[in-house]
Amino acid sequence: MSDTEKFFTRANEILDRLEGIIPANNCLYFNTKNANCWSYNSTSNKLEAITRHSEISLDDLLCIDNQKKQLLLNTRQFLNGLPANNVLLWGPRGTGKSSLIKALFNQYQADGLKIIEIQRDDMKKLPEICDLLYELQHRFILYCDDLSFEENDPGYKIIKVMLDGSIKQTPENVLIYASSNRRHLLPEKMQDNLDSGFIDGELHYGDNVEEKLSLSERFGLWIAFHPFNQEQYLSIVKYWLGKYLETTEPLSLEAQKAALEWALLHGSRSGRCAMLFTKDWAGKLGLSES
Repeated sequence: MSDTEKFFTRANEILDRLEGIIPANNCLYFNTKNANCWSYNSTSNKLEAITRHSEISLDDLLCIDNQKKQLLLNTRQFLNGLPANNVLLWGPRGTGKSSLIKALFNQYQADGLKIIEIQRDDMKKLPEICDLLYELQHRFILYCDDLSFEENDPGYKIIKVMLDGSIKQTPENVLIYASSNRRHLLPEKMQDNLDSGFIDGELHYGDNVEEKLSLSERFGLWIAFHPFNQEQYLSIVKYWLGKYLETTEPLSLEAQKAALEWALLHGSRSGRCAMLFTKDWAGKLGLSES
């Protein structure tokens, strides 16, 4: 490398550091536009490229075929410039919501899909991020994992406006995909139902229920995830144990018993629970053999 090349390389490094400290006009910007995946950094007020991300594939996700079908179809519509919906993936913990988003990105990033991950506390930056994407040719999914709001949390009003409600149009090259353990994203209380009543024979919700429904219903596509039964749980254990141990042998009775005890101990027969068990089981086998 020549002295001139070294100089410009060093100068670019210094400029990158200065931009992180003093963003131009306090506006969001990309640290690189050549990446396919970013996360928002609230400290530096910029979108940082994610160069190492999960390699999970759609084939790794078992027992959620219907959910995969719905999300893939919506995403293909989006990538082809056709009408598509914002998506809320909701259901119990560990059932594959976040993993499906990661696998979806791995499936379609070669087709031009780009994804920006935003933490719940940074949702207030959504309008600025969308402004940054208006003029770009690519297709972006803004993804928020484990999205939920507490009572009197003003953050949910921002996402309501972004989904549907602002005079300013959300970019056509942007969709919002969110996952949550709550179907309506806000806590639901018995008192909310007591405020509902019948008028002329029709059920009318109270103001609190209407407010909570008004947020979640702005996601055009709801994809529900459900707990796995014992057979599904063990099939997931078998799959991941086969990958870790590089075997196609049936699940042994000993492993089945241990997997069920693990699920009972952790209070969940979920895909996450199955994967964590297989890591523990395969790791102990590896130590014993070595």
